[in-house]
Amino acid sequence: MILTVTPNPSLDRTYEVQALHRGEVVRAETERMDPGGKGVNVSRAVAAAGRRTVAVLPLGGAPGALVAELLDAQGIEVAPVPVAGATRSNIALAEADGVLTKINAPGPQLTADEQELLLDTVRERSRGADWIACCGSLPRGLAPSWYADVVTRAHASGARIALDTSGRALLEALRARPDVVKPNAEELAEAVGRPLVTVGDALKAAEELRGTGAGAVLASLGADGQLLVDDAGAWFGSAAVHAVRSNVGAGDASLAGFLVAGGSGPDALASAVAHGAAAVQLPGSVMPTPADLDPAAVHVTADVPVERLLTEPVLPAEAVS
Repeated sequence: MILTVTPNPSLDRTYEVQALHRGEVVRAETERMDPGGKGVNVSRAVAAAGRRTVAVLPLGGAPGALVAELLDAQGIEVAPVPVAGATRSNIALAEADGVLTKINAPGPQLTADEQELLLDTVRERSRGADWIACCGSLPRGLAPSWYADVVTRAHASGARIALDTSGRALLEALRARPDVVKPNAEELAEAVGRPLVTVGDALKAAEELRGTGAGAVLASLGADGQLLVDDAGAWFGSAAVHAVRSNVGAGDASLAGFLVAGGSGPDALASAVAHGAAAVQLPGSVMPTPADLDPAAVHVTADVPVERLLTEPVLPAEAVS
């Protein structure tokens, strides 16, 4: 069983449009409504892979009730934490050329009692979990050290923990030594406070995160592929993608693929790449099923192409101290 923790879930609406023109009326060709949030997406991908998952998340108001209903319809066991504020609603606009524009709401502010109930629920539902995946931004009211507390408690109970967050929350959590962290290129650049221009730059940054406390680093480099760095070495994985339809949740699908394949080593990296490549070819934040995967299109090597230029070099918005 894989337990996911999403402190700031959402109700996601995705609209596919031919092109987005600022200041004009834009007519959508399709509309989707999905339960959202990074951990929620991981649970959806785990369930799509035929594995049991439990999603712990604070839910409030009509949007929260709809999120729970949508997850239940997908066969996902929900462990809701009732909160007074309404669950946020996010909007994604997917253009025909693959460009995605997202509008993410801030979400409710959790009270001290709600925060404690969230931690208690994670502890209670984590018994027997193979992995605990803590994912996404922290809602208002939670301190940057909140994920670090979850990591410490998880390790005390003998559970392995995967973390997908950014900024101060990531750096605080690294001190608690999570088993796996999964930054994207932007988050990786922000964490080390320097630009990433080549795959080699990303490799050095991942090694730096390991030196700071991460057991392993699974780094998503967008269209260029993914890196895995752990005690046994480093691997680079990539896959051919015919057409990008939406990259919403692709990184979350990758993390799910990594965890359902054991959460370590090149085989798990290959699963992560296959899941991510399949996800970007599906509409909205639809998570891939085994039938959507194309393992033959995946290439994993220990010969990391350190000189390869990234398709989109990354400049950190601001160094995190």
